[in-house]
Amino acid sequence: MLMLILKVFNKMFIMNNQNNASQQLKKELATLLTKSHAHVSFDDAIKNIPFDDLGRKPVNVPYSIWQQVEHIRIAQKDILDFSLNKDYKELNWPDDYWIKEDAPKDEAAWNQSIANIKADLNAFIEALQHADDIYAPFQHGNGQSWLREALVLFDHNSYHLGEVIALRRLLGNWKS
Repeated sequence: MLMLILKVFNKMFIMNNQNNASQQLKKELATLLTKSHAHVSFDDAIKNIPFDDLGRKPVNVPYSIWQQVEHIRIAQKDILDFSLNKDYKELNWPDDYWIKEDAPKDEAAWNQSIANIKADLNAFIEALQHADDIYAPFQHGNGQSWLREALVLFDHNSYHLGEVIALRRLLGNWKS
């Protein structure tokens, strides 16, 4: 009887530790996606950009800050949609991921894009936090999981935020 009780407690201990580790990983992923540690945060990367610079393309650079930010928005929304939707419809690469317009039509369009990026990121993090098993492959797709999509999202957004900062440096409006 004692052996049975020890086995049950051992199993409960292992399950509890796995659950705690999973919760800690979810917390770390959320921090990675929203805060700045070894990289600049989204909010810092876009802070105080002069509106007229949003559509400017430095010499020999094929994209603007607006196009980079819109690409972040579109790709992030796509990752969110894929992660949540078993009936997900794949976008066409590259046409559906990159806008043609160099600049937003007005400040309202810029502000709406920023609001959408933040809302979609919060929706992704909320869904990640409520996922039963972030390691388990989605029922749809071909092996993707919440963990993989969170890492893809971080990697993708970080890369393109780096592009935004490079553009700002070339345009002379980045703090050094």
